[in-house]
Amino acid sequence: MQTSSSTLKRTALIIAPWLLIVGFWYGLRASGLVNPALVPAPHLVFAKALELAEGRLWQDIYMSTQRVFIGVTLGVAAAVPVGFCLGWYKGLRTFIDPVINFFRALPPIALIPLVIVYFGIGEVAKTVILFYASFFAGVIVMYEGIAQISPIFIKVSRTLGASDLEIFGKVIIPLTIPHILTAVRVALGVAWATLVASELIAAQQGLGALIQDASSFFQLDIIYVGIICIGLIALLMDLALRAATRRLVAWQDRIA
Repeated sequence: MQTSSSTLKRTALIIAPWLLIVGFWYGLRASGLVNPALVPAPHLVFAKALELAEGRLWQDIYMSTQRVFIGVTLGVAAAVPVGFCLGWYKGLRTFIDPVINFFRALPPIALIPLVIVYFGIGEVAKTVILFYASFFAGVIVMYEGIAQISPIFIKVSRTLGASDLEIFGKVIIPLTIPHILTAVRVALGVAWATLVASELIAAQQGLGALIQDASSFFQLDIIYVGIICIGLIALLMDLALRAATRRLVAWQDRIA
């Protein structure tokens, strides 16, 4: 009985914020503070989503998800070794940190003209933009996390007679996994936030392209559908990563 009550309470806490958002949305539209024509009602946006689902929406979702997946995969694959080296070697971090922060601060959308010049307007150009955003987000998380690993783990391992290879495989890698997963989560968030910018590059399909096409014809309900789809997919991917994190680093809880 207590378990059932706890589950209901947790479910209510999860659902409540969404109901508040929908209520605020209806309230804002009815308040007169904003022209109702500029704020399509939630039920109208939902109806438009169902209509689009019979046409291009699923293909747009697929294309955007594919672009984000490829960009994040390549970005994190490059960010993990770079971030590890920066976090592990303090001298290297001091040397390269200003450069990393310089490029991290550049908005990907500002690079679009150069990306078009160097990579054209195909899928490679879109992947480059998402790679750029994912890489620098991942590097920052990795090297900040690695830099905080206590040297005591290495010292204790050496005291117990572990070789360098054993230390790396049984101490460093397990301690690095949580930071890798966090880097993936952060990179995913940044990539989805950058998606619309990447799809400015002559995209015919994708949620960013859907939003841009709708903005050209002032189709606000379609714009809302595109924005909500981006948020929902990003949320689902983040929840999946959280579940994977709980499984892969369950040993931390046992140690604690």
